[in-house]
Amino acid sequence: ELYNRFKITIQDLNKMETNKIKKVLIALDYDKSAESVAEAGYSLAKAMNAETTLLHVIYEHLTYYVEYYSAYEIQLDHIKDLRMSMHYFLDEIKKHLGDEWIHTMIKEGVIAQSILEAAEEINADVIVLGAHSRNWFENIIMGDDAKAVLKKTKVPLFI
Repeated sequence: ELYNRFKITIQDLNKMETNKIKKVLIALDYDKSAESVAEAGYSLAKAMNAETTLLHVIYEHLTYYVEYYSAYEIQLDHIKDLRMSMHYFLDEIKKHLGDEWIHTMIKEGVIAQSILEAAEEINADVIVLGAHSRNWFENIIMGDDAKAVLKKTKVPLFI
């Protein structure tokens, strides 16, 4: 399986020269696992003394996957409201992590392609993202984003 061949672990990263990992990109969707993914990615970045960027990609199609359960509801009146909601979401994750130096970034487009573009823009040394299964219909429409990033990334991927 492709995941097993290329997925890296914290043990693998500990073997790497820590001075090579200066920037960590944490890609988050609006899923109930986002907080855990952010915590794992931030722990990695902190252990490496690396700069952290939280990323959310607004999917280019009108259908939008939302499964994150919180008191804050997203109002999808138009894309500007969605962007504002995602800024709020990333700011809340940033507050939860307790580090005001964390950067946030929102991109719009195809998820895997946007993650790879963001990694290139910030010169990320590692990409952190969560992989969870969706129902069959969402997989047909959206595809398997983690697998797409894994196939095309030029930097290590922490899933």
